[in-house]
Amino acid sequence: MFKNILLPTDGSDQSLRAAQLGIAIAKQLGARVHAYHVLAPLAAIAYFSDSIRHSPEDYRSEAVSRAQRQLDAIEALAKEADVPFDGGYTFDKRPYAAIVGAARQFDCDLIVMGIHGHTGIDRLVMGGETNKVLSCSDIPVLVCR
Repeated sequence: MFKNILLPTDGSDQSLRAAQLGIAIAKQLGARVHAYHVLAPLAAIAYFSDSIRHSPEDYRSEAVSRAQRQLDAIEALAKEADVPFDGGYTFDKRPYAAIVGAARQFDCDLIVMGIHGHTGIDRLVMGGETNKVLSCSDIPVLVCR
């Protein structure tokens, strides 16, 4: 049924739980998982206000290091489950668009992602990345809480 599953991660507990579920599904179906992290580019205002203390290279290096740690954690889970794994990251100011783009790039037929613990009306009015992925993806999305 599903052969390539995208696991977007932001490092939260919710995204890690979603990754665990995605890996379990992949194991049962003999699918491959693709973990993906979207990094926010260094904003111009932040650059100018912090230019004395932080260079763009420092920001980029730290952001990539943080992303790699998150991808490594998911890779360890996939290895433990004996599920084929790929991981990657990108810089984009629109994470939802990067996630949908990655799903297409990796020929994914399912996206498994977490949502923060909002309930009721908060969930309806929140413009979170998961809701944006749901609204613009033609690929099925499994949302985990």
